[in-house]
Amino acid sequence: MTKKITIAIDGFSSTGKSTLAKQLAKHLGYIYVDTGAMYRAVALFAMQNDFISVNSLDKIGLINSLKNIILEFKFNSDLGFAEMYLNGQNVEKEIRTIEVSGFVSKVAEISEVRSKLVEQQQEMGKNKAIVMDGRDIGTVVFPDAELKIFMTASAATRAQRRFDELQQKGDSVTYEEVLKNVEERDYIDTHREDSPLVMADDAVEIDNSHLTREEQFEAVLDLVNAIVKAN
Repeated sequence: MTKKITIAIDGFSSTGKSTLAKQLAKHLGYIYVDTGAMYRAVALFAMQNDFISVNSLDKIGLINSLKNIILEFKFNSDLGFAEMYLNGQNVEKEIRTIEVSGFVSKVAEISEVRSKLVEQQQEMGKNKAIVMDGRDIGTVVFPDAELKIFMTASAATRAQRRFDELQQKGDSVTYEEVLKNVEERDYIDTHREDSPLVMADDAVEIDNSHLTREEQFEAVLDLVNAIVKAN
């Protein structure tokens, strides 16, 4: 029987972590978990319940309401991956907006939010054969993961990718807005007190500024195969 491993993919926003994770999970027959979607769903909940706005954050109110948040991933056979559900509602489209992107890092700073979601994530991966991407997967969620990837690219490159993606979805947004959002999220993610975005000591860094998706996938798949064969 082929050995099953845990693959942790961390990195900055809009580096294509989810795309790579989906590719690997599909190829390996592993479970894929987009932890960013979980934090985005909590941010959406905070927005819907007036816990967060451009000028305010009711941290206590959100913390006290965490017990009312039910997060689920439900597989969509037409799409080939699982979508995010918040309290029984499919919110996959809503959580990908620039508005949610503007709040998600602030919500993810809250220790009680991180604690709730990390516990769920660790439960999902207890049997291995999982690919999980986020900000603290290799450092906090699965520090013993057999393979840890840390993805990066220039802010300008990532902003352009995100801008193109939003344009294709029909969202009305400027490149400057997206770049500002990327830079603000980078700062918050790397400077928060609880589980800041850092590369694990044993992670493999991949700068994909000039890599195609296929080149990146093949490079990481080679790492996976080497680890599986060595064990």
